[in-house]
Amino acid sequence: MSESKSEPKIGSRFFAVKTTGGQEKNVANHAYTILLRRQKPIYSILVLEGMKGYVLFEATNAQVVTETVMGFKHVKSTVQGMMLFSDIERFLVSKPVIAELSVNDIVEIVAGPFKGMRARIDRLEVARGEATIVLLDTPYQLPVTVDANYLKIVKKTEGGG
Repeated sequence: MSESKSEPKIGSRFFAVKTTGGQEKNVANHAYTILLRRQKPIYSILVLEGMKGYVLFEATNAQVVTETVMGFKHVKSTVQGMMLFSDIERFLVSKPVIAELSVNDIVEIVAGPFKGMRARIDRLEVARGEATIVLLDTPYQLPVTVDANYLKIVKKTEGGG
């Protein structure tokens, strides 16, 4: 995807279909098979990790989506109304962990030899994707440099550093 914001096709809208939990990929595959046979005006079918129990369709209207998934056993219902691109954009574009970190944030270490310990961010090396942290669970201050992906924010500082 390029730097500029990618917008959906002109005239297309996003519609959600409620499915049996864990069957999202089966519903998407079934819809794709029907789409190939019947040449429906559906531009994309999305199964998003953050939206369990739903499959999203980019299509011209809701009737096309309903006709495509009608009669499939894992489809519970179609959700009334349409979704905006901005509603699903956060699921499509992931920000690197380091972009959310700030100096003095309290974090938990989720991997590596210090897993489970809490720390305060002392310095960020954005280009290298590393953070120098000071461990809070030790009797003395111990600065350690770790991969930013090993950190989970527990408490944000006011003003962000």
